[in-house]
Amino acid sequence: VQLQACGGGWVQPGGSLRLSCETSGISSDSYTIGWFRQAPGKEREAVSYIRGGDRKTNYADSVKGRFTISRDNAKNTVYLQMSRLKVEDTAVYSCALRRGNIISGLAFSPSSYTYWGQGTLVTVSS
Repeated sequence: VQLQACGGGWVQPGGSLRLSCETSGISSDSYTIGWFRQAPGKEREAVSYIRGGDRKTNYADSVKGRFTISRDNAKNTVYLQMSRLKVEDTAVYSCALRRGNIISGLAFSPSSYTYWGQGTLVTVSS
């Protein structure tokens, strides 16, 4: 299983970016994708996740109402639409995969995910 994240870049505060996480090597749609981020000098934190079967989603409080996660199973891709970006959103964003539908209580823990893609840098500054 491989994950490829892309879509990062530089954007001014208040702007938008859409990150993509394309998966390969997995034949079923029954998996959960989580997005995590790590800012310089800080610990990795969960941003959002989406399950495969029921497409249940959840967001960290810091991004709720500004970020939207979605998936296109036909394209094996999960998207993270980020709007009203803030300077504090600056980080390396990574996507991760866990087979099956994750229990909500475990979804924001990095250790719950088996496969990780490389990160994509998002820089929000004026």
